[in-house]
Amino acid sequence: MKEIKKVCVAGGGQMGKQIALCAAINGFDVWITDTLPQVAEKLQPWAEEYLAGRVAKGKLTQEAAAAADARFHVASSLEEAAEGADLVIEAILEDQQIKEDFFRKVSALVSEDTIIATNSSFMASSLFVHCVTNPARLANFHYFNPALVMKLIEVVQGPHTSQDTIDSLIAFAKANGKTPIWVKKEIEGFIANRIAKAVSVEAFWLAEQGYATPQDIDTAVENGLNYPLGPFKLLDFAGIDIAFNTRKREYEATGKKSVGYDLLEAKVKAGKLGRKTGKGFYEYHK
Repeated sequence: MKEIKKVCVAGGGQMGKQIALCAAINGFDVWITDTLPQVAEKLQPWAEEYLAGRVAKGKLTQEAAAAADARFHVASSLEEAAEGADLVIEAILEDQQIKEDFFRKVSALVSEDTIIATNSSFMASSLFVHCVTNPARLANFHYFNPALVMKLIEVVQGPHTSQDTIDSLIAFAKANGKTPIWVKKEIEGFIANRIAKAVSVEAFWLAEQGYATPQDIDTAVENGLNYPLGPFKLLDFAGIDIAFNTRKREYEATGKKSVGYDLLEAKVKAGKLGRKTGKGFYEYHK
């Protein structure tokens, strides 16, 4: 099983920066990079602000926060971030062509045994087998948002992925204080999102048929089933555009719109993507 010491995280968005800081807090040397300078320049101040907040709340000691900050490095390029990495975690745009270009590039930069993982929630790693040498070290490593808080990580084994890679990723997840599950075969949506989707489909059907508002459906799920978030509130949190893009891919492949397609499309066209835009099924004020 490969020992992981240095971690490279590609993508400084909401997921990438949290994945990176989580690893730094738990003792790993982390290098994070983003292709957009305006994103990269905000990463260090964000990490310092988050760590200070944890100290203020008594969740971290000042010494632990300082150590985590010292392990959190912002690289100016992928070449710098990936040099000597034992693990690369990709958390870039959910666009297949962009990801293919990334995997080709990173495969040429790292050693043959460096584990390459994608955080994608719906693109299986087998889509990128042709982009990397030694695909036995390629797998999905799916965190949930917010990655600093949520415990679950889905470790997904493609037909090309070695057991050693799976064991290494499971050990890394546990070392980060997470609860990993081993998804033994690739399947659309993996485990948690498939179950969430089943709930979401029923919730959308009820809303579309006029049985209740999205907000009242959320109230029923939260207070009757004890879910921490109802399906519509969860969509706001995760990003309505992400959910729509998944349905759009299904529509393009099958020619059939899934339940909720039109409602999500209308939200996306209106720019109401959830919390990140301030409006979705709910309104959010800073």
